[in-house]
Amino acid sequence: MASFSVAELLSRALQAFDAALDIRAETDADFDFVCALYAQTREEELAAVEWPAAAKRDFLDSQCRLQRDHYLLHYRGADRLLIERGSQPIGRVYVHAKPKEIRLMDIALLRDQRRRGIGTSIVRSLQEEARRLGAELSLHVEPTNPAQRIYARLGFRLVENRGIYDFLSWSPSTNPATSQAS
Repeated sequence: MASFSVAELLSRALQAFDAALDIRAETDADFDFVCALYAQTREEELAAVEWPAAAKRDFLDSQCRLQRDHYLLHYRGADRLLIERGSQPIGRVYVHAKPKEIRLMDIALLRDQRRRGIGTSIVRSLQEEARRLGAELSLHVEPTNPAQRIYARLGFRLVENRGIYDFLSWSPSTNPATSQAS
């Protein structure tokens, strides 16, 4: 497992970025928020689907449960964290850290919290930790996700297209100054 505390690392990074932000472990009681956040991240792609609102909601709830189950099965020991402003959840970040790889499994923010630098702050702090450990930082992202631009700016490289996701990686050995760049 990780030789560092993901929660402490991200808490320090977020509070340095904005003192109103913090991070905490996700609990079962947070599942309604997590599913609402998941649904919000999928609204655009479901807009063209001509289903009744209730059918879309049921579908998204089902997909949220399947995603949770997948993460629990394939990323045992991962840090599943909520991002909070004050004491209100505004997003989530899931990280699975191993000795030679830090996997950013998921990062999502409520619509009104996006494009404020929060996600970039999180990714940069993970890059700094990867640099310290000599580890790769990797993630999956949809090819059409606007976050692709952020990842490219931060030095991530396409490793492989895996169907509906691109697998990206950042290495401290090939990006010696990424964290100092804007």
